[in-house]
Amino acid sequence: MFLRFFSFTLSQLLGGLAGWFVMSITYVPITDLAGVLAGVVLGGVTWFLLDATRGVRLLRWLRVGDAAEVAMRTGLWGEVSDRARRVIRARERETQESQHRLQDFLSALQASPNGVLLLDANGQIEWLNQTAAAHFGLDAQRDLMQHLGNLVRDPGFASYFAQRDFRHALIMPGRESTAARPVKLSVQLHPYGNGRLLLLSSDITAVEQAEAMRRDFVANVSHEIRTPLTVLAGFVETLQTLPLNDEERQRYLTLMAQQADRMQSLVNDLLVLSRLEGRPLPSDAEAIAVPALMRQLEQDGRALSAVMNPGAEPRHQLRFESLLSGDIVGAPSELLSAMGNLVSNAIRYTPPAGSIVVRARLLADDRAEFSVSDTGPGIAPEHLPRLTERFYRVDRSRSRDTGGTGLGLAIVKHVAQRHGGELIIDSTPGKGSVFKIIFPASRVRLPKEAPASLPAAPAASAPDLASSRWSQTTES
Repeated sequence: MFLRFFSFTLSQLLGGLAGWFVMSITYVPITDLAGVLAGVVLGGVTWFLLDATRGVRLLRWLRVGDAAEVAMRTGLWGEVSDRARRVIRARERETQESQHRLQDFLSALQASPNGVLLLDANGQIEWLNQTAAAHFGLDAQRDLMQHLGNLVRDPGFASYFAQRDFRHALIMPGRESTAARPVKLSVQLHPYGNGRLLLLSSDITAVEQAEAMRRDFVANVSHEIRTPLTVLAGFVETLQTLPLNDEERQRYLTLMAQQADRMQSLVNDLLVLSRLEGRPLPSDAEAIAVPALMRQLEQDGRALSAVMNPGAEPRHQLRFESLLSGDIVGAPSELLSAMGNLVSNAIRYTPPAGSIVVRARLLADDRAEFSVSDTGPGIAPEHLPRLTERFYRVDRSRSRDTGGTGLGLAIVKHVAQRHGGELIIDSTPGKGSVFKIIFPASRVRLPKEAPASLPAAPAASAPDLASSRWSQTTES
């Protein structure tokens, strides 16, 4: 303020001096005092005009100017300009920080595995992430400010949206859902702000499938156990109520033992699956020698063939080829169970005169392949994708006749996955089937020097082979 007063006084003083000087060098008949007064007035007016011009410049800068520009530096208006510039820059920084936070928030929503969609009070799309766009078949740019009800035509969603009762989620089919590959979405709207809505969607296809599998599993186990229990109960009642001779009694007891064995096999397979799912992955500390494994499989396979076809001639043509002299790193009991299941399947479903080849070999990329090929009836292509499902059977009556539980290939698949391997099934109806387990190179341990001939493996090299029992299997 002092500078402002000083500049005003100085302008008047300079104006008065200028008026006196002009009067003193001219012959105008006006007194020197009048000239001084005129100069003072003129200096004051000039100062006000200049000050008003600076004020107009400041006002124009405040309206349309850039905060980076400097309107003026001195005087009252300079101080006002400086303070205004500071306020504007502070507001710009706050705005930028708010925009950054908003972008971070939107980026987090964009990365969300769930669909997020913002609607205004009229139901028009204000923003959505890519997950929501994929769920509902929308375009994140093209469909902005479009009414959601015009884009999602599912009748269930239309009714849910119109009723405005958003206390519970809606289960609806996804945009890519088909009869062969159903997709289920869980959708729920949440009101917020002034009539706005937040829509959250999540893909629950896997959850629905798991729930369906759980229901099917419980139903199948109940059915599988109930059938032999019914038979056992009937035979027990017969033995208790009817007078039977020794031959009849022995026949009934034999049938009861068969049904008890069937239930025991089912329980054993269920326990195997439960242990596989809850046990840590196999470590690198254990391994099983392939030649010893093949000898055990051959011994058990020939014994099973003799039991399945007592007195039949000719019997199965079994050939076991061990072309890999190394070890498979992993749990020996699991590996024997999985490979034994495949051999057992081939024997059970191949006619007595059929051929079965069991082969272990090293592939070109140092992976190991264990394969079982047979000349059985084969499997139709539509059944192949579901063979490893629990209790899935191509022919239920035939599977029960062979003593299967419907869990064999499920066990094989679990063991293969736990060892980083892959189960491959190839079958042609009327020509036979080939089942392969491919183990990664990391699970193959080759001998440092290949021996000239494969020596007989001592019993101590695989202590659990002789006592292991195959799980009962089916064609799944």
